[in-house]
Amino acid sequence: MDDILASYIRNIVERTASALEDRGFSVFSVSGKEEAKEKVLGLIPAGARVGAGGSVTLRELGIVEALLARGHTVYEGWGPQQSQPKDFDYRKAHLTCDVFLTSSNAVTSDGDLVNVDGVGNRVAAMIFGPEKVIVVAGYNKIVPDLDSAIQRIRNVAAPLNAKRLDIKVPCAKTGYCVDCTAPDNICRITTIISRKPRRTDITVVLVPESLGY
Repeated sequence: MDDILASYIRNIVERTASALEDRGFSVFSVSGKEEAKEKVLGLIPAGARVGAGGSVTLRELGIVEALLARGHTVYEGWGPQQSQPKDFDYRKAHLTCDVFLTSSNAVTSDGDLVNVDGVGNRVAAMIFGPEKVIVVAGYNKIVPDLDSAIQRIRNVAAPLNAKRLDIKVPCAKTGYCVDCTAPDNICRITTIISRKPRRTDITVVLVPESLGY
């Protein structure tokens, strides 16, 4: 990455970090993927029960594997699990675990965390339940405002995740939202966390690299 582009990305990340801090979030702006992984692992106490959302970002960083190697109990939602008997139990465990890990579908430069879910356990756990929530986001998730966040989710995050999960919805083929009413529609619940919830400890780790969808 050339110096001009690196400086541009760093400015975006730092401006967003400042806005998130103004909104009450704890924020770490790291130098890259390796530091992001180390930071997240350092924030998780020994023996903590950890919930992990179906996040490409977390997998790209190898955080789940590192936690399992450390002996943590990890409740992870990854891949098509609807047919697995323990799937619902894992989703419920996200709400009561010690630490919940996730990314965000979009982060506005004003300091909003914007997410869309099909089931709702991920966005619910981000708001209330776990003692600590850690959100990891690459700079590619940063957008100027709420309208841009929704557009990003509909036309980038949702189509790519639908394709990853092999869900039979139009956007998995078209690559963009058609506001479908398909039975397997994954865009059913939208949350905007505009301030740190009063009783939930949310830490955001911003990475000046592209991560996830």
